[in-house]
Amino acid sequence: MKRFLILLSFVLTLSPMLAQDHQPVANPEAVVKSGKARFTVLTPEMIRIQYSDKELFEDRATFAVINRRLPVPRYTTEERDGYLYIKTDALTLKYKKGGVISSGIASYEVLSICFDLNGRQVMWYPGKDDALNLKGTTRTLDGQIGDNKRQELENGLLSRAGWSIIDESPRTRRGDGSTTFVFDKTYDGIEWMAEPVDKDAVDWYFLGYGHQYKKALGDFIKVAGRQPMPPLYVLGYWYSKYQRYTSDEFMEIVNDVKRNQIPMDVMIFDMDWHTQGWTGWTWDRTAIPDPEGLIDWMHQNGLKVSLNLHPADGVDDDEDFFADVRDDMGMDAQTKVVPWNLSDPRFYHSMFNRIIRAREKQGVDFWWLDWQQNLTSKYVSGLSETFWCNHVFYNDMRINRPDHRPLIFHRWGGLGSHRYPIGFSGDSFTTYGTLAWQPYFTATASNVGFGYWGHDLGGHQQTGGNDPEIYLRWMQYGVFTPIFRTHATNWPGIERRIWHYENFPLLLETVKLRYALMPYIYTAARQAYDTGVSICRPLYYDSPEQSNAYLFEDEYMFGDDILVAPVVTPSDADGKAARKTWLPEGKWFDVCRNQVVDGNRVFTDRYAQQEIPYFYRAGTVIVNNPPMLNLNTRPDRLILKVVPGADGGTSLYEDEGDTEGYKQGAYTTTAIRHQGNTLSILPREGRFPGMPEKRAYTVEFLAQPQPAAVMVNGQRQSNGVWHYDTQSQTVTVYVPATSCDQKIEVSLSF
Repeated sequence: MKRFLILLSFVLTLSPMLAQDHQPVANPEAVVKSGKARFTVLTPEMIRIQYSDKELFEDRATFAVINRRLPVPRYTTEERDGYLYIKTDALTLKYKKGGVISSGIASYEVLSICFDLNGRQVMWYPGKDDALNLKGTTRTLDGQIGDNKRQELENGLLSRAGWSIIDESPRTRRGDGSTTFVFDKTYDGIEWMAEPVDKDAVDWYFLGYGHQYKKALGDFIKVAGRQPMPPLYVLGYWYSKYQRYTSDEFMEIVNDVKRNQIPMDVMIFDMDWHTQGWTGWTWDRTAIPDPEGLIDWMHQNGLKVSLNLHPADGVDDDEDFFADVRDDMGMDAQTKVVPWNLSDPRFYHSMFNRIIRAREKQGVDFWWLDWQQNLTSKYVSGLSETFWCNHVFYNDMRINRPDHRPLIFHRWGGLGSHRYPIGFSGDSFTTYGTLAWQPYFTATASNVGFGYWGHDLGGHQQTGGNDPEIYLRWMQYGVFTPIFRTHATNWPGIERRIWHYENFPLLLETVKLRYALMPYIYTAARQAYDTGVSICRPLYYDSPEQSNAYLFEDEYMFGDDILVAPVVTPSDADGKAARKTWLPEGKWFDVCRNQVVDGNRVFTDRYAQQEIPYFYRAGTVIVNNPPMLNLNTRPDRLILKVVPGADGGTSLYEDEGDTEGYKQGAYTTTAIRHQGNTLSILPREGRFPGMPEKRAYTVEFLAQPQPAAVMVNGQRQSNGVWHYDTQSQTVTVYVPATSCDQKIEVSLSF
C-alpha cells in the first residue's frame, strides 16, 4: 500500500508535465478540413498535412509525434478559383479542393507550400526531392570503417533547401524498414502500440523554417517530446569491454582504477555475466558466484552497474523463472522456449515482473539493450523491435523506479527515439578514418534530436597491436562527446585499461579534463532539454549562411561556448599532427596556444600528442570542477575560467542529479557575468533538495598581464588570496566559501 501511494503521488506530480507535453489532439481552431484533406497549423512554420480516402484522420499520438496541442498561431484561410489557401506569417499553402494528395507523382498542381528564404521564394510540393537535406542518424555503426556508413544516414529535420518533411504515414518505411504506429491504451502504465485508423492515409508534417535551424529543433520537441536529462553519473567515465571477467577480475579493475586515481562512475558487465550464449537472463555463477555482493561492492566504491542484454532468443527452459514466464503465457509443460514477443502485453508483464525486476532488485542500475537481431517484429508486421524495446524498457523504469531518472543504453530506433536516452552506436573498426567520421556523425544526430550517442572509444574491432596514439586521440575526442565510454570486443590482445598503456599519463589527462568540464556539460544537457539543441551540434546552427560551416564537418560546437576540432590523423615524424581548422566569425580563445584569435578564417596548426585543438568563445566563462574521482559528491568549490576577448558570461545549472524533480522546477541557475576586468557571480535562483548553501570559487582570468590590484566585493586582496603565473599569464583569485544567495564580484585593475 505504501508503494502504491508513493507511485500515485509521483504520477500526480508528473501529470502537469504530461498534460503540457503529451496532448495529441490539436486545438480545433488550428484545424482546416477540406473534403478528404485536413490541415493543422501547428506553428507559423509547421503545418500537418493529412489525406484519407475514408476521411479517417488520426488524432492519437504516433511514434514520432506525441503532442499537437500548441497555441494556435495567426493564420488566414481563403477559397478562390477552386483552391484553398492557408496563410501564416511564414508559409502559404495552396490546395486544389478535391485533389488527391500523394507523393507518388512530383507535382505542384494539387498541393504546394511557398515561403521566403534569404530574399527568394521557395516552393515545396509532394514528391519534391530534398537533395539538400542535412541528414540525421542511423541505427548502428556496426562495421563502420571510415565513412562507409554515410549513405545509411536517414534524412533529418534540417535542410539547406529550407524545408523538410516528417512523414508519419502508416505505409512509409522508416530507416530500419519498419513503419510508424500509434499509441493508444496503456498496459501496466505504458502507452501501447496500436494500428493506425487508416493504414493508407497520408500524414506529413511540413517544416518550412528556412535556415532557422535552432528554431526548427525547438518546435520539433514541442510536438515530438523533449530530450530527457540523463542522470549526472552517466556523463562520467564508463569502463566497458566485451570480456568474460570474473568477480575477482572486476574488483581488480576497480582497485587498479582507485590506485591510479582515475575518475570513474560506471562499470559495464557485458554479455558474459549470464549463462547461455547471445541471449541469457541467468547469472553465470562460475564467474560471478555472488552477484548481489559484487554489485553492492561496486556501489560502495561509487560505481553504477549496467548489464548487457541481447533479448532476441527469448527465455530458454534452463533460465531462472522460465516456468513462471511459461505459465504466465499459458504454454504447456513441454515448452522449451518462450519466444521474445514484447508486442504482447502479457509477455511484457511477465518478463519484467519475473526477470527484469529480479535483477534490478539485485542492484542493476540500468540496462544496456544491445538489440540487433531483427529489424521488424515477426508478430506485428512493420513494428520496429528496436524502437519498441526502447519505448518499453525506458518507460518501465520511469514507472517502476520513480526515485531515479529512467535510462537505457540502446540503438537508434527511428524518429522519436530521442525521448529514450541514451544511444549505443555499435561496433566500429579502430582506424583513423573511422575516428575522423565520428565527430560528423555525432553532431549530425542532433538534427533529429538524438543528442546522446555513446561510442566505443578506441574502436570496437582492431587488427594488429594496441596503438597508444590512436587510443589517445580517440579519448581526446571522447572528452567532447555526450557519453565518455571506452569499449572493445573480446578479440585476444585488445586492451582498454588505460593504465596498461605507455602513454597512460596523457590518457589520464583526458579523463581528468572530462570531469573538470562536468558543470559545463551538465548545463548543456539542461539546455538540450529546454531547447532541443543537443550538446554536440554542427557549426551551421550558428553560421547557416557560411559555406565553411558545412564543409568542415569534423568540427562541431560542444555546448554554446566550446568549438572542438579534434585531431583525427596520425602524427608525423616530429610527433605532431597537422590540423586544418575553420573558426566562425568573432573572436575565439585558442586553448592550446593560450591566446585570443580572430575568427572567419581557415588556418593550419600542428599539435603534439598532449594537445587537443579546442576553442572557447571569447568573453564566456567556463565552469570547471576541481579534481574529483566520481560524481557522487558535489564539490564545495568550483573553478571559473574567465575567457578574454569580449564581454560575456554563462549560466550554471544544478539539480539533484538523478531524480525527475528537474521537470517540476527542482533546480537552480547561477548567472555569471564578465564585463571588462570584472567578474560577477549573481545570487542563485531556484531551489532543489540538497542544494549547497555555500560555495568557494577559484577564479582564473586567462591570458592577462599581471594586475596591479585584485578586488573581491570591493575589498583589495593581498597576494595570499591571489597570484599570477607568468608562464600561463593567468591571474588566479581564491574566493572563500560564500552564501550562494549572495552576489560576488571579482575585479582586476592594471
